[in-house]
Amino acid sequence: QVQLVESGGGLVQAGGSLRLSCAASGSIFSINAMAWYRQAPGKQRELVASITNDGSTNYADSVKDRFTISRDNAKNMVYLQMNSLKPEDTAVYYCNLEGTDCSAAGCFNNDYWGQGTQVTVSS
Repeated sequence: QVQLVESGGGLVQAGGSLRLSCAASGSIFSINAMAWYRQAPGKQRELVASITNDGSTNYADSVKDRFTISRDNAKNMVYLQMNSLKPEDTAVYYCNLEGTDCSAAGCFNNDYWGQGTQVTVSS
């Protein structure tokens, strides 16, 4: 089991920047990928950015030229640098970890989620 804790959200003017952090703790057999999702009220949760265990990254088209996902394995941290923020970016942002847990019953992939951090961008 792992626990994820996000921080860094807040209120910012359009065009501003925020840096979100996600701290992971606990134990797991292997980490397959980590990602940032976001969810606005009344909308489905959407993938914003992801990073695999080999360091490859993937971004939603809406944020590709503005956001950067990174990780610090030594500190068990994942970050999301958000620049040129727009009101459309307003949402609760969640850190996600996809990992493999193993037991006598076998190995299974599981998703773990943080509690979320609110990002509000005013125009």
